Amino acid sequence: MTIEFSHRLPLAHVPAAGQPLRLAAGAAECAALAARFDLLAIEALTAELRLKPGLEGVVHVTGKLMAELTQACGITLVPVRQSISEDVTWRLLPEGMEPSDGEDDPDDIETEQGVADLGEALAQQLALAIDPYPRAPGAQLAEGLTDEGAHGPFAKLLTLKPQG
Repeated sequence: MTIEFSHRLPLAHVPAAGQPLRLAAGAAECAALAARFDLLAIEALTAELRLKPGLEGVVHVTGKLMAELTQACGITLVPVRQSISEDVTWRLLPEGMEPSDGEDDPDDIETEQGVADLGEALAQQLALAIDPYPRAPGAQLAEGLTDEGAHGPFAKLLTLKPQG
């Protein structure tokens, strides 16, 4: 797997007092991520993070992911701009530590040989924040179709089915 936006961080390099970290994707990284996520463009992708060591070698990460992107409207295919601002709350786990599965727990990022890839973790969080059904202002579904119930190429066939 190609990692379009990589920022590898050895957990052992995080100072005991913690540290701020700013990550920004370059133009080539934004273009590669846009292709990965089937977007028209990612104009900007940055993160302001705070790293703080915890117990048992865990590193706590908090901060904010910010992105500007353009995707095609799901109805008209015209470009739709989207601004994303997502809080980041992760635990970077030392190798061999089991992730927690609590619903309210921060996301756990597993490491390989004590190294976490923060760029890939940000890319995955961005993927979850992208609007899966972007819609241009004023875009309407074709007459007879709705956002609710059956949809797709065979939805119209349901109207031909005898009721009863």
